Amino acid sequence: MLNSKELLTHTKGLSILFAEDHDDLRDNTREILKTFFSQAHSATNGEEAIRKYKEFYLKESKYYDIILSDIQMPRVNGVELVESIYNINPDQIVIIVSAYDDTKYLLPLINLGIEQFIKKPIDYQDLLKVLLNASKKLNAANTKEVVNKHPSIVKLNGSCTFNKDTNILLVNGEMVTLTKYEIIFLQLLSDKIGMIHSNEDITSHYSDLNENLDIVNIRKLVSKLRKKLPENSIESIYAVGYRMVPTQY
Repeated sequence: MLNSKELLTHTKGLSILFAEDHDDLRDNTREILKTFFSQAHSATNGEEAIRKYKEFYLKESKYYDIILSDIQMPRVNGVELVESIYNINPDQIVIIVSAYDDTKYLLPLINLGIEQFIKKPIDYQDLLKVLLNASKKLNAANTKEVVNKHPSIVKLNGSCTFNKDTNILLVNGEMVTLTKYEIIFLQLLSDKIGMIHSNEDITSHYSDLNENLDIVNIRKLVSKLRKKLPENSIESIYAVGYRMVPTQY
């Protein structure tokens, strides 16, 4: 079973629009989505979805993070909706939910580049797994974009960044409070990610800053800092020192 806390970690800052013409399914699914997404909106047909998509951008200066849509809807169907959205935003993540598995409907959507197809009746565990994967992909892309635009921002692990200019640590988009000694430690290790810093190097670095930190307190500092970072961000090299683990996007 999917860990809802893990899903919430990746989705709580995201937005989603669900287009579905069946009232009960739309309302019930939207209530579930509201549990995980900061903004979960719905539309009764493709035409309304396009309108809400444009209105959301005008209001928020950004597009919905995820579009979840049925295929067969009145006025504008799912295929036409996806075509319209990709004309506006080619990078949009789209997930299709439908009872139809006919290639007549699926091939055009696959060719357009949809993220995933989920067959009705909806298995909500399957839906949430798909949303988790899409959210991870989206957050990774957003983090990479931020890092590329701001060289002072380094990606540590997962959806975690550290700004070496402002000393701000963000984990899943939320700022984490750091002590003075934790900031110094992150500054040192993030300057050369992957490089091993010996205990002697670390104590010497603190001494250069007129701060006192012995080997015993290094272990205590690392233990506390690890609780604030994603798992496996800092690696201990036995009897040698520590390094920030390189991460891939």
